[in-house]
Amino acid sequence: MAKHIVIASGKGGVGKSSVSAGLALALRHSGYRVLLVDCDIGLRSLDLILGAGAELLFHWGDVIQKRCTPEQAITAVAGDLSLLSAPTDFDPAYTPEAMEKLALTYDASFDYILFDSPAGVGFGLELAAAAADLALIVATPDEVCVRSGQVAADRLAQLGVAESRLIINRFDSKAVAKSKLLNIDEVIDCTHLRLLGVVPADPAVTFGMSRGQAVAEKSKAMKAFARIAGRLNGKRILLEID
Repeated sequence: MAKHIVIASGKGGVGKSSVSAGLALALRHSGYRVLLVDCDIGLRSLDLILGAGAELLFHWGDVIQKRCTPEQAITAVAGDLSLLSAPTDFDPAYTPEAMEKLALTYDASFDYILFDSPAGVGFGLELAAAAADLALIVATPDEVCVRSGQVAADRLAQLGVAESRLIINRFDSKAVAKSKLLNIDEVIDCTHLRLLGVVPADPAVTFGMSRGQAVAEKSKAMKAFARIAGRLNGKRILLEID
């Protein structure tokens, strides 16, 4: 049975989808079968981030409405990572119950199913969290994003996702030293979440993924994603800030 993880943020612009893509790639590089589900209806981005381009034929809404088989909806991206793209328009058939059933359809074929939630705490988050056992809250180290991340964690708890962990994204040690951004302890204290990992600010991700370009495994961000993937699998890995 696959592990179901929703990746969320209260506020947009924190790099949540890049984190989703990076973590999925790191898990795949570790030998796990990974399905990445873009839950941002109408504003999907993972196909662009992972360089799928015109290869998309179907999305997960087509599976729910039985317009294609579950296998046909999967697009292979970045080598052998599996992606389920989001629909371009909302339909009443897209319910939390339908999303939970969708996840069960793929359970036997994957070790991890990652649901990339749209920003905010509305119905999109409810859909993305419908089948989740664990939430990863992505926040950048500033007060606005940290506060919204804590709100997202509270909402996920209301939706039945009891455990949430924190990923601090775009961490800039120099800016923290100049008191322009919150430090790690301050982010933890404000969100009341257990830290899973810290991803440093890395132009390779900021500019590379935004253009659908592959990011080298030896980049600072990808090394951080590899450590996070290891911790998800129970490994004791010390916190490092590249």
